[in-house]
Amino acid sequence: MILYPAIDLKDGVCVRLMHGRFDQMTRYDDAPAARLATFVAEGAEWVHVVDLDGAEAGRAMQHDLIGELASALAVNIQSGGGVRAVEDVERLLAAGVQRVVVGSLAVTQSDTVLGWLERFGPERLTLALDVKYEDGLPVPALKGWTQSSGVDLWTVLDRYPTGSLIHVLMTDVGRDGAMTGPNLELLQEARTRRPELKIQASGGVASLDDLTAARAIGCDGAVVGRAIYEGRFTAAEALKALAS
Repeated sequence: MILYPAIDLKDGVCVRLMHGRFDQMTRYDDAPAARLATFVAEGAEWVHVVDLDGAEAGRAMQHDLIGELASALAVNIQSGGGVRAVEDVERLLAAGVQRVVVGSLAVTQSDTVLGWLERFGPERLTLALDVKYEDGLPVPALKGWTQSSGVDLWTVLDRYPTGSLIHVLMTDVGRDGAMTGPNLELLQEARTRRPELKIQASGGVASLDDLTAARAIGCDGAVVGRAIYEGRFTAAEALKALAS
């Protein structure tokens, strides 16, 4: 399973949000490049970088900084936030990002995103499906998790036929940043419904046991943020646990 240590960028510094809320933000590092270097030194082969300014504004805001990070070290970067146009995808890929994360548009304009998957190849895009529960159903949230899409997660996934899509990042917004453990039930159901997909667990990881539990149900990766920043474990310790 791939570990994706997270770097969330707001105004050029590393932060973490609670439940995706910008009014519940903790600032951690003033130097994202130093944090990236630490992750790489500890053995991370992938890093998950989010343009929170872009996610909030609905347009790319920090692609220059993300490009600098992508070119600074020999590491694979998966990045998104504010990706709304094919030019955003092109710019990130040209900057050295290995995979571009597409969020709201994957829900609201699936035909457009299917075209991108065909054009760039399914290995170059990750769909971020971030859900809140409505009447017991997981429903993707839009625009920085502030709006409901009004359609359930499984219907959205059905819009992407087998073979068109490989990578899906799945977050239970209610657990994001809270370190209460990932939603294993949601992830397991997604694995059961779409076993061919490579699913990344996100939201709530608090311990090494959470990572190994996600691996045990077949997740391909896990995005980890606050648990590392708060010192619950290091990227090196997580990689060691996943290798055992």
